[in-house]
Amino acid sequence: MKKKKVQITKTMTIGEVLRLNPNFAEILTSYGMHCFGCPFSQMETLEQAAEVHGFEVEELLSKLNARV
Repeated sequence: MKKKKVQITKTMTIGEVLRLNPNFAEILTSYGMHCFGCPFSQMETLEQAAEVHGFEVEELLSKLNARV
């Protein structure tokens, strides 16, 4: 039985992404997201984080989904 590939979306929280793969922290850190233990990481979506940190969410999604 094949495992279904997960698609990371802009509505997922930082916490959800890290639960999928803790190694994604490296990618997130490269975009200025360092506070993984912060309560916001459990509530803030990737889209919101992109806006706060000043980058295009689609670029981040591309990098994360390439490594799923």
